[in-house]
Amino acid sequence: MVLCQHNITMAETSRPSSPPPPSAPDLSILGDQVTIHPTGYTETLSPAEAGTEQALLSQFARFRSSPFDFLREISLYVNGTGWRSYDHIIGQPIFYSGFSENMKAAVMATPMLRAKIAELAERRIRVEEGDGLLGNGADGGVGGARRKEKRRREIEESLKEVAEGLTDGMICKMESKRFIRGAYYFATQLLTRAYHQGAMWIRRSFGDDTLYTTLVQSYIDTLLQNGYNFECFVEGGRSRTGKLLPPKFGILSFLLDSVLSGRVEDAIVCPVSTQYDKVIEVDSYVSELLGQPKPKENLKDFLSASSVLSLKLGRVDVRFHEPWSLRTFINQQKARFTQTPLHTDNSHPSDVVLKRRLLTTLGYKVLSDINAVSVVMPTALIGTVLLTLRGRGVGKAELVRRVEWLSERVRSQGGRVAHFAGVPTEVVVERGLEVLGPALVGLVNGLPEDTYYAVDRFQLSFYRNMTIHLFISQALVSASMYMKIKQGGGPEHQRISYKQLHDQVYFLSQLFRGEFIFPTEGLAVNLEKTLQSLETDNVIKVARDASTPSKILFVELSDAERECGRENYDFYCFLIWPFIEASWLGAVSLMMLTPPAGQSEKVWLNVKSVQDQAQLLGKTLYHQGDLSYFEAVNKETLKNAYQRFEEEGIIVVAKSRDARVQPTLKLAAEWTPKRRDGAGTVVAEGKLWDFAERISQSRREGKNRRDGAT
Repeated sequence: MVLCQHNITMAETSRPSSPPPPSAPDLSILGDQVTIHPTGYTETLSPAEAGTEQALLSQFARFRSSPFDFLREISLYVNGTGWRSYDHIIGQPIFYSGFSENMKAAVMATPMLRAKIAELAERRIRVEEGDGLLGNGADGGVGGARRKEKRRREIEESLKEVAEGLTDGMICKMESKRFIRGAYYFATQLLTRAYHQGAMWIRRSFGDDTLYTTLVQSYIDTLLQNGYNFECFVEGGRSRTGKLLPPKFGILSFLLDSVLSGRVEDAIVCPVSTQYDKVIEVDSYVSELLGQPKPKENLKDFLSASSVLSLKLGRVDVRFHEPWSLRTFINQQKARFTQTPLHTDNSHPSDVVLKRRLLTTLGYKVLSDINAVSVVMPTALIGTVLLTLRGRGVGKAELVRRVEWLSERVRSQGGRVAHFAGVPTEVVVERGLEVLGPALVGLVNGLPEDTYYAVDRFQLSFYRNMTIHLFISQALVSASMYMKIKQGGGPEHQRISYKQLHDQVYFLSQLFRGEFIFPTEGLAVNLEKTLQSLETDNVIKVARDASTPSKILFVELSDAERECGRENYDFYCFLIWPFIEASWLGAVSLMMLTPPAGQSEKVWLNVKSVQDQAQLLGKTLYHQGDLSYFEAVNKETLKNAYQRFEEEGIIVVAKSRDARVQPTLKLAAEWTPKRRDGAGTVVAEGKLWDFAERISQSRREGKNRRDGAT
């Protein structure tokens, strides 16, 4: 079983100076040469080796430059000349005539599916018997029993036909060698194998269809019992913001149940991290985040986009974590679970509680393992630097220096940076700028030094968000200190007491509970570690009680940090400020839900319509100068903010069992602001106003915001 993900994954903000955890060695592929390097390989290339780097697809002929070679190459693959024949398969014989029929027979024969079909048939018999559809019982005895048995067989046969049709629809059929050989040329062997070894078509939502749910479980059981690989993306989808996503537990639940139930003896889990220098969908992501409808994806449009196919997409970095046994994981977690008290009632739901805990732990373990081997790409470093500077642009020398500084910061947090085998940082930056392109990063010509600036900050924020998980604790502490620093004055006026700092960090942590994944040690421990890290880096000074050194009195910026223009402290603030702006926008938009003056009864409003209006409000505030970051006006972050408001009881959301009926919302009574008599304007007081003000204390200073007022 392979669990992989296209985006950088969950990480705990760990000890500042701890090295990355040990992991599998690096593997480099250059042409037909495969080389294994120790973890973190950074050997300097010799002059003779410096020019050996090749593009991944350089061996393929291009139609425009050499059309006859291109057509000849396709012919060799389709006809199966030489090694392209696919006659001598290593591993599972996954492509052969009859696979689909054999797979269907194996799935239909599973005891679980047969038992479910019998159960559903029995339920239907009871319903029909209760409705009098099986006779009035006058003949009773043997005749009634025969009719019932005949009807049961009819229902079971009907359900089997339905299940067989659904199973046939799940199978990704690829049984022609000629088609496979052609697909190899266009999609590479890796994609072709992944397509059939674990691919299956399933519905996006199962609803209350118990037969379909059982069928999916039986299909997965059959795959694992027969030794096929099964690949799934643990995040459940692509991140529209570049930020880490929490795990989705749907498919993981089926996989866990296969082994937990004993139907499958074991499964070997291999977490995989896949990252890209260039993400070609970022442009469409931005359109979606700004409220435009998602375009329907199809292969024709992709292949016809010559601008996409001719892009310089940079590097792809694939890392494999050391595989581990799912059975061993379950046994270890069971042992830990039995040592903790169970919260059970009269229904004894210990099995349900056990599975829920196992599933949650499994999901986050996979994400953690993916993160342990994942790397930060050069484009992410460049995007992060460009969006965390105060100036309009940055000179090339300073950009290189900041990329080196950020690389060290990433490593100090236990992260990894994609290595280039000793290539100078300046060359790496030049490559990264070339991959990002002039649509994202601009170059000012005619200056004594090449100067770069962010052209599209919204798109660049996708790359910046790939690094934020490593520094989230430092960012929250910095933003909390900012409530004092933004007031100005001398150093003694900008220091913050430990209690104020603790309270604001706690508030922001709760606010962003759905946005980021925090370390599990708890706030007190994590805050202490973060302060030690910032103090070690000479970003802050921590004043402690002379009689009780463990007691912190206050925190302030260090003298060295002030002398260097707060560049390190500002870096952490710039990372988190767009998210603070988005949460503030979400809180302020709730003011729109205040009922009109004189109306006592609250109106339920469509959730999507309210969020669309909040987005429109954000665009207005940004262009009028009351919002600093256009990235804050994005659909996903606003949606997360509203989800958090629902959890806090600020809004009440009503959801229908009918999926076609959209959810509605209203403000909770105690959070509803008051309006002035006559004018009808919202009174600037109450719980909702105070909540928005609390967020505003950590916002970046700007128009009408030095005092933190909303």
